[in-house]
Amino acid sequence: MPLVDLVMPKMGESIMEATILKWHKHPGDAVKQDETVLEIATDKVDSEVPSVTEGIVEEVLYKVNDVVPIGSVIARIRTNGASTSPSASYAATPVQAAPASYRPETTGSPRPANGTARFYSPLVLNIAAGEGIPLSELESIPGSGNEGRVTKKDILQYLADRRSGHGSPAPAVTTRYQGTEGTTHRLPEEPPQQLPAQQTPMPVYSGNVEIIEMDRMRRLIADHMVRSVHTSPHVTSFSEADVTHLVHWRDKVKKDFEKRENTKLTFTPLFIEAVVRCIKKYPLINSSVEGDKIIIKKDINIGMATALPSGNLIVPVIQHADQLNLTGLARQVNTLADNARQNKLRPEDTQGGTFTLTNVGSFGSLMGTPIINQPQVAILAVGAIKKRPVVLETPEGDAIVIRHMMYLSLSYDHRIVDGSLGATFCSAVARELENFSPNREL
Repeated sequence: MPLVDLVMPKMGESIMEATILKWHKHPGDAVKQDETVLEIATDKVDSEVPSVTEGIVEEVLYKVNDVVPIGSVIARIRTNGASTSPSASYAATPVQAAPASYRPETTGSPRPANGTARFYSPLVLNIAAGEGIPLSELESIPGSGNEGRVTKKDILQYLADRRSGHGSPAPAVTTRYQGTEGTTHRLPEEPPQQLPAQQTPMPVYSGNVEIIEMDRMRRLIADHMVRSVHTSPHVTSFSEADVTHLVHWRDKVKKDFEKRENTKLTFTPLFIEAVVRCIKKYPLINSSVEGDKIIIKKDINIGMATALPSGNLIVPVIQHADQLNLTGLARQVNTLADNARQNKLRPEDTQGGTFTLTNVGSFGSLMGTPIINQPQVAILAVGAIKKRPVVLETPEGDAIVIRHMMYLSLSYDHRIVDGSLGATFCSAVARELENFSPNREL
């Protein structure tokens, strides 16, 4: 009975490793094809890994909480057949994840290597560049991966130790290094003299306190938010929209819509519909920045911030939102939100976003100043819809009436989005919502 290798699957171009969260099957357990063998987590999403064949789990090669490179064999399954066809064992051929090594970009004398050459994944390189870790310091970090490779878990733990006073401070001078894929990383270079590390005493908290350790997702969110603020100079513009027609229309049709389409009609797809129309008018909002280049995205993939039962936040993405009608948007919104809350999102469900919408009003907030979801350049927050007295201009004169009002706030990357464009786009979305036709066909 042949053995079939189960390998860590490839889950996106930028993902080079994953953490094992839970084994559903153990040595000796029977498993069916496509049955879940284990759960894994990346820096983007948690996911399940199914079996590629039917048989008996022969062995598992990693433990819970191990960080495993993409393409590594993680388990072996003994099949019942006499042979294994290529189609039945597609995972037996690992996806080769090209590791990155430090290589000076500029000419001149190379830095001396400490022993044998050491390789690093692009994720580890990016963390090192963002946190100010020089080459020599990175080479000193103990690695728990295969052949002593530094994993994301290793470098994050090292940073946590350094912040608590157990590591060396980051130097300030930088130089550029390249990975094997050609990506340039600006990494700190050692100063001529190293000063001894200052030991920071552990903080002492007075009064009655409770100390809670951040879970994995909260640490990732915290790191992502700090990086975004350090990357993009944030500016926020505000607009107010009279959404009375939209509210009344939805109230009128939502029961028929759910009965006909077997899915609910929330406000979110209506907001996304308006955003997509305005992105077509102002395409620079749907872009990213790479060095001194502006990359305008022709695809409109809308991320929607979704709160999880744990209180953490995840951003599933509606791919090609501009190609979907209202029914298609409603289905995608509800499916992705449900899958997020049930921890059933696939890795690809959180990738490729070009613009993000966050509904702070769902928590009762009137408005917010959201942080940009890198590498995007803008994010729109919609506040709670409230009835308020407003002045309405009529042919007979001004009148004070009760209307459904909502605030919108757009945070944008001031490197490429100026205040005129940011304010114009935010106002354009508000006008789209205000001009919603109360006689629209369902």
